[in-house]
Amino acid sequence: MTAPHKHPALRLLHAPGLWIFVLGIALAAWVGQIASPHWYIQQASLGDTEQNSTDAIDASDSLLWELRGKSVTELPTAKAERVRVQQANGQIEIFSLSPHQHWGYWSFLPAVMAVALCFITREPITALTGGIITGALLMCKFDITGDVVIPALATKSGAGILILYLWFLGGIMGIWSRNGAAQAFAELMTRRFVRGPVSARLVAWFLGVLFFQGGTLSTVLVGTTVRPVADKENVSHEELSYIVDSTASPIAILLPFNAWPFYVQGLIFLSGVGFLATEADRTNFFMSSIPLSLYAWAAVIFTLLMCFDKLPFLGRSMKEAIARARETGELDRPGAQPLLAKELETSDPPADYRPSVWEFFIPLGLIIGVAVGTHFLLGSPNVHWAFGAALLVAFGITLARGMSLENAIGGLTQGLKGVVYGSVVLLLAVVIGRVSQDTGGGYYLMDVFAGSVPFWLLPVLCQVLTMFIAFSTGTSFGTFAVSLPLVMPLAWGTAMAADLVHPQLYLTICFAAVINGSVYGDQCSPISDTTVLSSMATGCDLMDHVKTQILPASVAALFAAIGWSIAVFFAA
Repeated sequence: MTAPHKHPALRLLHAPGLWIFVLGIALAAWVGQIASPHWYIQQASLGDTEQNSTDAIDASDSLLWELRGKSVTELPTAKAERVRVQQANGQIEIFSLSPHQHWGYWSFLPAVMAVALCFITREPITALTGGIITGALLMCKFDITGDVVIPALATKSGAGILILYLWFLGGIMGIWSRNGAAQAFAELMTRRFVRGPVSARLVAWFLGVLFFQGGTLSTVLVGTTVRPVADKENVSHEELSYIVDSTASPIAILLPFNAWPFYVQGLIFLSGVGFLATEADRTNFFMSSIPLSLYAWAAVIFTLLMCFDKLPFLGRSMKEAIARARETGELDRPGAQPLLAKELETSDPPADYRPSVWEFFIPLGLIIGVAVGTHFLLGSPNVHWAFGAALLVAFGITLARGMSLENAIGGLTQGLKGVVYGSVVLLLAVVIGRVSQDTGGGYYLMDVFAGSVPFWLLPVLCQVLTMFIAFSTGTSFGTFAVSLPLVMPLAWGTAMAADLVHPQLYLTICFAAVINGSVYGDQCSPISDTTVLSSMATGCDLMDHVKTQILPASVAALFAAIGWSIAVFFAA
């Protein structure tokens, strides 16, 4: 006898995701009404340059100087200050004092809400929206669109995401699908180089290492280039997204010929520490930490081992994905919601149009050439120029080779439609990341743990804290900005207090722990833009990517923690 079907409303009431959503929002509204935010005064040394002394005031005139490094409930001013201080040796040093608010451990409620709903519902739009609403109510911002969503998106970064990922990326993938270029490239690679899943994954790994800019460029370029080849060789999207994600930011640490050292060096000045005195010194310090970037080394090596089917700790989900793809040809889990539409995974050129592999190589070469050229000429790669030029050239070549304007525009619009879902998820991830930073969880953690810590424990503590902050906020660069100005003086003071023989080595270990912990948290967080991009570029379900990569990434982080714990005694 067939069991009676439940009414849809009853099925909804039995869904755990609904109750977490409702209870999380109710809890945030309650906390927002009864809890007042605390203010943490972050102090960062700016050195003694003439440029930094502009608008600086004396410490005696500062409203925040006596509150630096402290957490208070009442603040004399919410305005940041630059303070001029005369040291005992007569040298003038400039400090930046910035007030940041937090709600104690409640600061993590929006991130916990979003991550919990991601794992339970496996539906990122609902999960990220729940996190955004929770954060808005916690901060008593009831006009959620006007006070939270629009300010987070109405920025140069928000507009850049729309232009790059919705227009340029969607457009070029649609053109490649319509003119058959991606399929022609996959067939060429299969005939000449790729002989199965192992070599297909090796191509992805090699390109990930080659495009060492990290973040946007590496993730999008490697994912879109290799996916047609990997799909043809039955490499699951979970495998491919893991390789792409784990050879993006980790490689940017190990081959830091990019914007990373320039950004980080501005956060690590220490008064009286000679080897961090100048910008060149701090950049060299970043370079010297490369051998101690143990998580990055492990992440890159683990993906290489996976290419050869030699990685022992893949986890059940990844093993099932590999077996499914090889045995059935299904590249996604049944019921999965890939961030890339299925239409863009196949080619549909008109019957009278002959695809050419050069329609793939020329735009791809243009992306690489413009990105690398602008990096050397302007100091950082202009990804929008690269993908914009590639889209225009790909569209022009397609028309020049005889495709009708109607067909070409049809491919372009099909591409735009194919990435709408992924772009919405990406924009929501940007908003929840901004909300998580505004609630100040990172400052709360640093305030709690900035006391006396044994020297042998500090590196691993820095790693764990930055992993948690980056996972909660979805940003490694934001975690750098929160943690490095606090960790660097703490680590140096700890080395001096413990009378370590090699304090510079100890400082380098703590620095590497912060950088690598932040990259791990960013890589594994379902609300991180790079995690979303890896899923989007490879056509993977977001939560399938998160669940399959978190075990090998966590094992790599554990190996790194053990390595730093051993290395710290060489500094003693």
